[in-house]
Amino acid sequence: MAADKNIPRWNLDSIYPSLESSEYKNALKEFQNGMDQIDLLFETAEKLDGNSPDNFDFALWLSTFIPVSDKLGALEESLSAYAYLIYSVDTVNKKFLDNMAYIDQLGLRSQKQSLRFRAILKKNLKKLPEFYRRYPQLAEYEFILNEELDAVSHQMTDAEENLASDLQRTGGDAWERLHEQLISTLKDVQTGKTFNELRNDAYSADEKIRKSSYEKELELLAQNRVAFAACLNNLKGETCTLNKRRSWQNAIDRSLAAARMSRKTLDALIGAIEDSLPFWRKYLKAKAEILYKNKKNSEKDNGLAFYDLFAPLPVKTTQSENSILNKTWTFEEAKNYILKEYASFSSEMGAFAEKAFEKNWIDAQIRSGKVGGAYCQDFPAQGESRILSNFTGAFSDIITLAHELGHAYHHFCITGNPYALSSYPMTLAETASTFAETIVKQDILKEASEDEKLSLIEFDLQDACQVLVDILCRFYFEQSVFEKREQGELTADDFCSLMKAAQEKSYGNGLNKYRHEYMWAVKSHYYSTGLDFYNFPYAFGQLFALGLYARYKKEGPAFAETYRNLLADTGKMSCEDLCRKAGFDISAKDFWESGISVYKEEFAEMEKLLNK
Repeated sequence: MAADKNIPRWNLDSIYPSLESSEYKNALKEFQNGMDQIDLLFETAEKLDGNSPDNFDFALWLSTFIPVSDKLGALEESLSAYAYLIYSVDTVNKKFLDNMAYIDQLGLRSQKQSLRFRAILKKNLKKLPEFYRRYPQLAEYEFILNEELDAVSHQMTDAEENLASDLQRTGGDAWERLHEQLISTLKDVQTGKTFNELRNDAYSADEKIRKSSYEKELELLAQNRVAFAACLNNLKGETCTLNKRRSWQNAIDRSLAAARMSRKTLDALIGAIEDSLPFWRKYLKAKAEILYKNKKNSEKDNGLAFYDLFAPLPVKTTQSENSILNKTWTFEEAKNYILKEYASFSSEMGAFAEKAFEKNWIDAQIRSGKVGGAYCQDFPAQGESRILSNFTGAFSDIITLAHELGHAYHHFCITGNPYALSSYPMTLAETASTFAETIVKQDILKEASEDEKLSLIEFDLQDACQVLVDILCRFYFEQSVFEKREQGELTADDFCSLMKAAQEKSYGNGLNKYRHEYMWAVKSHYYSTGLDFYNFPYAFGQLFALGLYARYKKEGPAFAETYRNLLADTGKMSCEDLCRKAGFDISAKDFWESGISVYKEEFAEMEKLLNK
C-alpha cells in the first residue's frame, strides 16, 4: 500500500451526515409519507376504475402520479445508496447492517406499489394514447411505460412477488452480503496483508511478489471454499427458481431486458470477441516471451502465468522512479493528472472532476472491513455521487479513478431529467466510464518516451484483454453455472471445474499452467441478486467508447456537447436506438470488430517498438 498519508475518505455530510442525523431521519419520514401518498393515489384509481371505468380520467390520474413517483423514486435510491455506502467501508458494523436491513424492509412496500401500478397501467392500456395527446410534456415517458407493461408478462401473482421480495432479504441478499464480508475481512497472517492488498500485488514489478501474493490469494480462497460455494450455489438456485416462475426462458433473457439490448446485438458482440481470441492469445504469448526471456524456451512457449497478466514490462527506462507506470503516485498527483486530462476534453468535465475532489466525494484509502475494487454510487435526491476505490499509488489506480469519475459525470449530465428518465442500463453506464478512461490513456501516449510508449501500449492491451477476453471467460462461466444449477446442487469442486473450462475456452494457450480456478470466488458480480451476467456490459462499453472516441478525434472540441447530450439521453431509449442516434449499428458484428481493430493496431505498434 502507498505510504501517502493524504489518501482521502469521503465526506457524506451533504448526503446524510450520519444515521442519527436529523437529515437522515427526516428523509426516512419523507419516504414513508411519500409511499402513503402513492397508496392514496392507488386507492383513488382502483375505486374510480372499479365503480365507473368509462368515467375514470386515467390520463389526469397518471399525470398526477408521475411527478409524485419520480420524487419518491429519487429519495428511495438515495436512501438505499447511503445504506450500502456506509456498509461497504465497514462490512462488519452491526449498526450499518441493521440499517441496510431496515431500508430493504421499507423497500418491500415500494416493490408492492410497483406491482399495483403495473396492474392499473395494464388495465388502462387503451387510454395511453389519450394521455400522450393531452399531456405532450409527458410523452417522453412512453418508453418507460412500455417497459412497465413488458414487465407484467414476467411477473408472478402479486402475493408470490411480495413473498419472493420478503424472502430474498434472508435469501439471495444475505448470501451476497456474506460473500462481501468474507472477502473484505480475509487477511494473510504471515504478511498482514488484506486480501485486496494481495490482489493489488498483481501489478508489482517484482515477479516474486506477484507469484507469492497469487499463491497466498489462492490459499485464502481455498480455506473458505465451502462458504463461497454455499453463497453462489444458493444464490443461483434462487435465481433459477424465480426465473422459471417469472416466465424467463433463461437468465440471459432477463439480463438483456435489463440492459435494454437485443439478443442479436449480444450475439454480434460475443461473436466478434470470439473471432478475436487468436489475436489475444498471440498478445499473451508475446508478453510471456518478454517477461520470461531468461527462462527456458518451454516456459516462454507455454503462455503467460495468470499472476503475470498485469505485470509491467521490464523496459529499462520505465524502471526509473519518475516513470509514469512504475512510480508510486501520490493521491494529489493522481488528482492533478486526471483534472488536466478531463479538462483537455471539455472545461465542464474538468470543472466537474475538480468539484468531486474538492468536496471529498472519493473514499480511496485501503483498510480492513472495506470492500475491494471500485464503484461509483449516485444520489439522485441530492444530485451528487460518491466514489469508492482502493488507491495504492499505481498508475492503474489513476485509470480506475478516471473510470469511476466518468460514471459520476454521466450522472451529472442526466440529473436534469425526471427520475424515471434518469435510469440507464449498465451497458451505457460502462460506455461513459470507459470513454473517460480512454481520454486519459490516449492523451498520455503523446507525452511518453519511446520506452514508456511501449509500456503504455501494453498497459492498454492488458486492460482491453481483461475487458474482452476475461469478460468472455466470465460470460462462459456464468452460462455454464446456470445450465448446471438447473440440474442440481453445485459444490466448490464443481465451480472450480467450470472456471477451469471457461478459462481454457477463452484464454486457451495464451495462459500456461498457472491459472486461477477460484476466480468464481473473487468476482462479486456473480453474487449479485439484482442482475445476472454482470459482464458483457463491460465489453459493450469498452468497444462503444472507442467508437465515440474516434468521433471525438474527427470532430474535435465540438464533440464534447454531442457527448454530453448522448449521456443525457441514456435513460430514455434502448441501446440500439441510442447508438443509432450516434450513427452506429451495434447489431452488426463489423461494428464491434472495428473497435477490436484498434487493439490490433496497438499490438502491431508494440511489436515494432520491441523489434527496435
